Amino acid sequence: MIRRYFYQKLKSYIHLFVRDNDSAVLLCPEGEDWSDPALMRSTLEQCRQQQDNPPDYIVIQGMVHYERDIQSFLNQVHTCCAPSTRLIITYYSSLWRPFLLFATALGLRRRTPEQNWVSHEDMENFLLLTDFEPVRLEGKVLCPLWIPLLSDFLNRFIAPLPFFRSLTMVNILVARPRAEVATGPAPSVSVVVAARNEAGNIEGIIRRLPRMGPDDELIFVEGHSKDNTWETIQAAAEKYGATHRILIAQQDGKGKGDAVRKGFGMATKDILMILDADMTVPPEDLPKFYQAITSGKGEFINGSRLVYPMEGEAMRFLNMVANKFFALAFSFVVGQRFKDTLCGTKVLTRENYKKLASHRSYFGNFDPFGDFDLIFGSARMGLKIVEVPISYKNRTYGSTNISRWSHGAILLRMLVFAASRLRFI
Repeated sequence: MIRRYFYQKLKSYIHLFVRDNDSAVLLCPEGEDWSDPALMRSTLEQCRQQQDNPPDYIVIQGMVHYERDIQSFLNQVHTCCAPSTRLIITYYSSLWRPFLLFATALGLRRRTPEQNWVSHEDMENFLLLTDFEPVRLEGKVLCPLWIPLLSDFLNRFIAPLPFFRSLTMVNILVARPRAEVATGPAPSVSVVVAARNEAGNIEGIIRRLPRMGPDDELIFVEGHSKDNTWETIQAAAEKYGATHRILIAQQDGKGKGDAVRKGFGMATKDILMILDADMTVPPEDLPKFYQAITSGKGEFINGSRLVYPMEGEAMRFLNMVANKFFALAFSFVVGQRFKDTLCGTKVLTRENYKKLASHRSYFGNFDPFGDFDLIFGSARMGLKIVEVPISYKNRTYGSTNISRWSHGAILLRMLVFAASRLRFI
């Protein structure tokens, strides 16, 4: 029957976002065939009574079809939300209205009194009016009936594709409360620099790094350098220790990702930033990232090198082609726009990083760069992703630690794996 298979699929899609240990409430019509221990069925009144402990997720299953006043309903939902709460709204595509009516007439579907058949544009307008912001929109289910082999093939592999997703039955919209102007003291920043064979850049980073918060810290994690990078870091930490808070460490494993994770584990400030030690992204650009996250414009801030002209040989032609390919592919997989996934400068709050890290096993642990671990995790959490254009400069010391072909193969492998966990489910 439609109902059993359909609800089973819908639950699996929602659990992409609602993870173990997340708190979530479900708002759905009376009599809805929904049983899921992870989603506590609730009413708006019960939800409002939890204002001291707002949920991580509020799932609105089909309610927009029955509410006489969707705007008032969403306004009431807003009172149940914290800034970090994510709204997951499911609603049917109006293209499927005649098929659903026909299925109801045949007794394949329970008779339901849907009144509203809203479009994507209608939903975005309702969100705007009620101080929510859309983060991600998914189209799911091409075949709501269980047909062995065929149903899962269509729903998992065909429905997510660009043309076919406009024909899907169910829309899943992830939204967040619109950010309010922050009050209180400005947050401080932990800037993490993974440094391997970068001795000539260490002092330049310290001197050029601008102050952003009232008590920022700079964390160097050295990674098995063949030059005197570690000795240079130690000397610089002692030289500038009176004017800068500098933490230093040597990484235990290999790869930038391992170094970044170690640096984030040492961090004590509210905002975490990654700065590449080669300074091809100028340290002077970091306040742009700080402003983007502290103003609430985004929750995961990614640098983009592909907007402004680059200096000389800052990026070779094949690297440019690879960047554009991966940007398009990752945008498709994560459901939010990316122009440059390979820029090393990335920013998020320490609170969100801790949540992301606690569920890292979902995507495995084979990302040597660390960037994609953050991208995939942020996308799954429904964080608002924003890109900040930067001016990409020539390297002035040393040579790149990136191997174009072997690292490109790793990127492709990660992309395919992430697609199986985020898009083709």
